[in-house]
Amino acid sequence: MFDSLKAHANRLKLLTLTVYFASRDARTPSPVRILAVLVAAYALSPIDLIPDFIPVIGYLDDLLLIPLGVTLVARLTPVEVMESARVQAQQTTIKPVSYCAAVFIVAAWVVVAWLLGRWALGFLGT
Repeated sequence: MFDSLKAHANRLKLLTLTVYFASRDARTPSPVRILAVLVAAYALSPIDLIPDFIPVIGYLDDLLLIPLGVTLVARLTPVEVMESARVQAQQTTIKPVSYCAAVFIVAAWVVVAWLLGRWALGFLGT
């Protein structure tokens, strides 16, 4: 079951990237480009229309809105643009992950948090 969920999540990631790349293609009609940007931004955004902590209903927007938006964009986008975007998305997902960059980013956030903590303690101490 976990493998099935992981495969579904990877497929949704690939579809979201495809929609994103389709939105950047000049051959995509402007209204569809706007819709594609909105769908990709909503899919990747941590902010939901209905918060996930609300039982059952919280996940309905993720289970309905994103697939419907992706389907709508795919139907309204020219076939050659979708094929090109799909190829770009597949190439993006097979790129290797940079663990050095991840360590650097985490270290930078730790330093920022430490500096903010010191500032807050100094501010509250006076």
